[in-house]
Amino acid sequence: MCTVRPFSAIRYAAPANGDISARLAPPYDVLDQRDKDALLGRDSRNFVAIDLPHVPPKSAGPAAAYAGARSTLEAWLADGTFVRDTTPAIYVYEQRYEIDGRRYSRRKFLARLRLEAFGKGSVFPHEQTFGGPKEDRLLLTQATECNLSPIFGLYEDSSNAVAARLRTAVGSDAPLLSGTLDGVENRIWAVTDRAVIDDVQRAMSDRAVFIADGHHRYGTGLMYREALAAKRGALPEDHPANYVLCAFCAMEDEGLLILPTHRVLPAVALDGAFWSSDPELVSTALRVDTPAAALSALPGHGAQAFAMFSAVDRSYHVLKPRRADLLRGIAPERSAGWHALALAVLHAYAIDRAVTPRACGGKAPEIHYVKNADAAVSEARETRGCVFLMQPNTMAELRAVCQAGDLMPQKSTFFFPKVASGLVIHPLS
Repeated sequence: MCTVRPFSAIRYAAPANGDISARLAPPYDVLDQRDKDALLGRDSRNFVAIDLPHVPPKSAGPAAAYAGARSTLEAWLADGTFVRDTTPAIYVYEQRYEIDGRRYSRRKFLARLRLEAFGKGSVFPHEQTFGGPKEDRLLLTQATECNLSPIFGLYEDSSNAVAARLRTAVGSDAPLLSGTLDGVENRIWAVTDRAVIDDVQRAMSDRAVFIADGHHRYGTGLMYREALAAKRGALPEDHPANYVLCAFCAMEDEGLLILPTHRVLPAVALDGAFWSSDPELVSTALRVDTPAAALSALPGHGAQAFAMFSAVDRSYHVLKPRRADLLRGIAPERSAGWHALALAVLHAYAIDRAVTPRACGGKAPEIHYVKNADAAVSEARETRGCVFLMQPNTMAELRAVCQAGDLMPQKSTFFFPKVASGLVIHPLS
């Protein structure tokens, strides 16, 4: 059972025009010190001052950093920079943006999600993840006693019931807060009507939630709850630490875009001829000279196709399995949905069974994950390596893998746009 609850958020006090653009920040895990300094240079009360006290957040920082984050939070509450809403609400969250000349709108809602161990209830990860900054996030959560930023959760809603109910509740009301970050307009509304909240809770109760982004933050929530219970004893059912802040989005939302992440193999000098005699992959030369043109050609070769650019001979080739069930014999424990993924073919066969033994002497190659195709090809050129250019995964592919209880390969999905940090805070005390 998926348990969703309203909450009384801590948030920026609304200025006269409601615009907090200068105070919003990207997710903490995409920022470095230069980014942090730039955000604080724009506004000294940018959210990054609290959300990223230690750089980089891959390991624990000094205790003073987290104590400073708490002091800043308390000071901003005291001087009116932050306010705490008095009535529990579900917060409707809309992002509007343009990509490739087309306008999109993605609607979500922000609420509390009951924490459950993965696989023990209705909350599931959607992809394998690398080790992440849980120690840093746990120390920050313990210091501030808050979820500072949400996880991003997907749920199925083919009838659009939840979004429609919330859209009706908001109507034509002006947003509570708005702000533009990296070209994306972010707007939130507070829905406090108990009847609407009850309807949303009922509609969500029998749905599964798949974590699209924020696996480490969810894990941190579990760790925080366990540590608090060990210190204080069993927590009451309604204790805020039993929940995590989540931005919920329907899988069917037309504004939910999945973009690919490309794989650069620095200094792995494969040329187009490397695949010419491969027993499992068909290689087709492409008469193109840009990554955009190569990516445009891929759909015509099927969902399991991907492209390779070689810096050795500056060629582009399309690669795809000779038979669609190639991975059934290589990874029989995985689901049919996983077997059908181009990324699974790339990693489980092309890299692990062809590149590693034949081009790298049996040692797994270094892989760089790059979202921009032009940047990926440039890195391959600079390192005399190669890059595998991927098609974006579809929501149908993600659904097939997740519903089978399986996981997508690492770095399979880049959900665009990212959820902005600094809109609402979930207090845990």
